[in-house]
Amino acid sequence: MIEVTLPDGSKREFDSPVTVGDVAASIGAGLARAALAGKVNGKLVDLSHPITENSTVSIVTDKDPEGLEIIRHSTSHLMAQAVKELYPKAQITIGPVIENGFYYDFSLPKHLTNEDLPLIEKKMDEIVKRDLPIVREEMDRDEAVKYFNSIGEHYKAEIIGSIPAGETISLYRQGDYVDLCRGPHVPSTGRLKVHKLMKLAGAYWRGDSKNEMLQRIYGTAWAKKDDMAAYLHMLEEAEKRDHRRLGKELDLFHFQEEAPGLIFWHARGWALWQQVEQYMRRVYQDNDYQEVKAPQLLDRSLWEKSGHWSKYKENMFTTESENRYYALKPMNCPGHIQIFNSAVRSYRDLPIRYGEFGACHRNEPSGSLHGLMRVRGFTQDDGHIFCTEDQILSECTAYTKLVQKVYADYGFTDISYKIATRPEKRIGDDATWDKAEKALMDALDASGIKYDILPGEGAFYGPKIEYHLRDSLGRGWQCGTIQ
Repeated sequence: MIEVTLPDGSKREFDSPVTVGDVAASIGAGLARAALAGKVNGKLVDLSHPITENSTVSIVTDKDPEGLEIIRHSTSHLMAQAVKELYPKAQITIGPVIENGFYYDFSLPKHLTNEDLPLIEKKMDEIVKRDLPIVREEMDRDEAVKYFNSIGEHYKAEIIGSIPAGETISLYRQGDYVDLCRGPHVPSTGRLKVHKLMKLAGAYWRGDSKNEMLQRIYGTAWAKKDDMAAYLHMLEEAEKRDHRRLGKELDLFHFQEEAPGLIFWHARGWALWQQVEQYMRRVYQDNDYQEVKAPQLLDRSLWEKSGHWSKYKENMFTTESENRYYALKPMNCPGHIQIFNSAVRSYRDLPIRYGEFGACHRNEPSGSLHGLMRVRGFTQDDGHIFCTEDQILSECTAYTKLVQKVYADYGFTDISYKIATRPEKRIGDDATWDKAEKALMDALDASGIKYDILPGEGAFYGPKIEYHLRDSLGRGWQCGTIQ
């Protein structure tokens, strides 16, 4: 006998192995129709997943957050199948779920335009009507590499080739279309009726500009038509408030091709800028920050010492003069450290707080640029606090309180907090990272603030608390940090 424990604590017994779908059917026909996937002992699995021993089981429907994510992931495969049927020479690469939707990157002999999106949507609808079963298959790694190479999917073969030898590879088949994926997925394409393709973009394979520029298709998918209608209405409202459009209409600023990711501020816009800067200058003065100014251009030797040259060089603008190499500063940290190091300091002087309206430049990929939100040149109201280890907790706690006040003055009260921990590519030893990460967590704990952990998303030189704001349309933006 196999005993299945349900979320309400009730138990069901089966005299032989069953699937998650069988468990749903045993509970009720309505649940069986609504089921998208399941959780077995806390792990997300397909409805076809076999249960061969006593387990805790819950059924995932579109009312669960995981259900909506599974719908979106499955819809990315639906879109990829549609693209392959329309353009058989297309190669598929990666297609993850993102907030409110998904995307998929393709290597295509044809350059797609917005006029192609309705054609792809129409083909997606045809595949939905076929109600193709989505079936999980498994292969040995080397066998999977040979298979994808044999069908001309060389990008997929490269991805699988990077997986350690001996691992079992899971694939998902729907009709003639096969894709590499961990899953789980909805049971059939007939469950993917509510979707819309949104836009096109470019993306380099593996994010490296030396590789092929792929074509990225963004889409959204929902469980119900009303939910998607509400989302599309929100986007229409966002379009009305788009700062790029308002900047032009109100004669505040503009962008042009000769300066990608850089802003031309008009007189009216600069007047607003000055108001923001003077407000922040008062914040500096009221909280014992000394306003300083460090150079824009610093010698390569300093960036090598700071670690930026080896860990961040691809994001820096560099230049040469009189056989010396320089870089425009992407951040203010090394300059402030030079100011601190310019004199002998006593621990009695600490904490020392510096602030700067520092003009920074970062060589962001052109495809990631977005109005004022993602740029190559920006000014940071950037602070650095030099303190003893015993002062870290009180300084971090005070800073969080100050951030909350500044955001509240601008009308932002819905703040979420995240701690980004050590990335794989980093400087420093683990003991120092342990101490730094604990200090940030202790500071939020002391303030009674709940937070999420973002593993591996810290800067190469240290972990950080990220302060995320929500705008009037409910969209999240990562704004300030303490690092």
